[in-house]
Amino acid sequence: MKVLITGGTGLIGKALSAQLLHDGHEVTVLTRAPERVKDALPGVRLHKWDGITAQGWGHLIEETDAIVNLAGENLSAGRWTEARKQSIRDSRVNSGRAIVEAVRTAQRKPQVLIQASGVGYYGVKSSDLLDESAVNGSDFLSSISRDWEAASEPVEALGVRRAIIRSGVVFSPQGGALARMLLPFKLFVGGPLGSGQQWLSWIHLEDEVRAIRFLIDHPTAAGAFNLVAEPVTNVQFEKIVGGIMHRPPFIPVPAFALRMVLGEMSTVVLDGQRAASRKLTDLGFHFKFWSLENAIKDLVLK
Repeated sequence: MKVLITGGTGLIGKALSAQLLHDGHEVTVLTRAPERVKDALPGVRLHKWDGITAQGWGHLIEETDAIVNLAGENLSAGRWTEARKQSIRDSRVNSGRAIVEAVRTAQRKPQVLIQASGVGYYGVKSSDLLDESAVNGSDFLSSISRDWEAASEPVEALGVRRAIIRSGVVFSPQGGALARMLLPFKLFVGGPLGSGQQWLSWIHLEDEVRAIRFLIDHPTAAGAFNLVAEPVTNVQFEKIVGGIMHRPPFIPVPAFALRMVLGEMSTVVLDGQRAASRKLTDLGFHFKFWSLENAIKDLVLK
């Protein structure tokens, strides 16, 4: 199988590429700077793109069986100014439109497109358990998730099966969100954030990659899928992590302090969703790391 990945230089893209290569598949990653990432992706075919159009790479679609669109600017790379919010949105919408452009002009269409998104699609919710039928929210994260998903929707009318992955926070030993969340415990200052009752929907990186592979290979997998294991509250997360690291949480961080420091981006840690992976499990997918305790033990104690 020949797989084309956008956003392939990020945490998920690297892990997915490595697994695909291990299993004997061919992987092409579109990147703005192939010369800077060639050493980080051994065995991967790199091709330059601008993230906006199909110019210079659209012909690759003719030989592609599956596309995985992970492209999108990092949400936590800086404070959410109006200019930055626009940049976050553009990076997601433009990549989807570029893929549609390439697919539309290709004589041979790919079989499937995996479209990235997030559980932020549902907005800030209370304790309601949210499956894929839940409605779109009304905050910034909800709107960019909606636009991200919509940008590649036209490929469906072109005969391409499309599966949307609404991922929770992806936990990995290689860094990302988990490294930042563990740092306070390493400094002996871990504690609940805000009320501590906000929900955290998460997934182990290994299960994220397994789920993407599952959706590529499953011929009836179409529409939106929540990629989340068993959600926990922030207090539960702090208790489990503190117990495993033998550093119990004891210093709560007030919500107003986080809002002062992070601005609107504080919603990432102060608000959350209790998402359920109903469609994915109904289709036959089995999580390797369903409980947070098992996932943290695997990620921290290895």
